[in-house]
Amino acid sequence: MSTDLRGRVALVTGAAQGMGAAHARRLAHAGATVAVNDREPSDALTALATEIGGFTAAGDVSDPDQCRTIAAHVAAIAGRLDVLVANHAYMTMAPLLEHDDADWWKVVDTNLGGTFYLIQSALPYMRENGAGRIVVISSEWGVTGWPEATAYAASKAGLISLVKTLGRELAREHIIVNAVAPGVIDTPQLQVDADAAGVALDEIHRRYAEAIPLARIGSAGEVSAAVELLADFSVEAIVGQVVSCNGGSTRTRV
Repeated sequence: MSTDLRGRVALVTGAAQGMGAAHARRLAHAGATVAVNDREPSDALTALATEIGGFTAAGDVSDPDQCRTIAAHVAAIAGRLDVLVANHAYMTMAPLLEHDDADWWKVVDTNLGGTFYLIQSALPYMRENGAGRIVVISSEWGVTGWPEATAYAASKAGLISLVKTLGRELAREHIIVNAVAPGVIDTPQLQVDADAAGVALDEIHRRYAEAIPLARIGSAGEVSAAVELLADFSVEAIVGQVVSCNGGSTRTRV
C-alpha cells in the first residue's frame, strides 16, 4: 500500500541536509506539498524546495515567535498545514562538568523547546482541517542515554515523553502524534561523534557497526520510510508510539 498525501501540506524542519532532506523528498514523492525549514536561508534549502516542488520556510525553531511565523507562512502560501515533521536538532558533546551551561541549554531549547513551540504553532491549523499528523524525530540516545551527550540525550528523552502525552491528548481530534527514534544513521551528524572521539569518520562508522546486530549503520531513507508511514492519514491506530530504527541495537521500552 502506497501513501497518498496528495492535497496535504507538510512542514519538515532541519531539512537542508541529511535526514530532513530525505523526509522532505519522501513526503513530496507521496504527493504532499512540502515546506522545508532550516535555521537560516541557504542555497541548499532553496535547491531542495525547487527539486521537490515545495517552498522554503526558514526560521529558528528555538524562538517561539519565529515558530508562529513559520507556521503562518506555510498556511499563507499553501492554504493549510496538515503534517509536521519535527526533525531539527542541535548537538554538542562534552563531559558533564565541562559542558558550558549556555550551550547545554541551547541543545535542550532547540531540540525539546523548539518542538514544543512548533507543535503549539501548527496545532491551530490542524484543528481547522479536522485532522493532522505530527512526527517527532527523537533518538535511540533518548531511550538509552549516551556518555558525554547529556543535553542531547535528555532533550530526546523529553521528546518521547512529549509524544506520548500529546498522543493521548490529541488523538480524539484525529491529530496523531508519534515519534521515530533513529539509531546510528549515515548523516553529517556523525562527524560530531568522530570529532569528539578524535578519529576519522570512517572509523566511527566501523565502530558503530560492530555494536549493531544488523552489522551496519542505517540510512536516512530507511528512517524517512517510517516517517512516511506515520504521516499517512489512512493509518490512525498508531498513537503515541516510538518507532525504533536502529538495526536491532535496542528496543524502545518506554
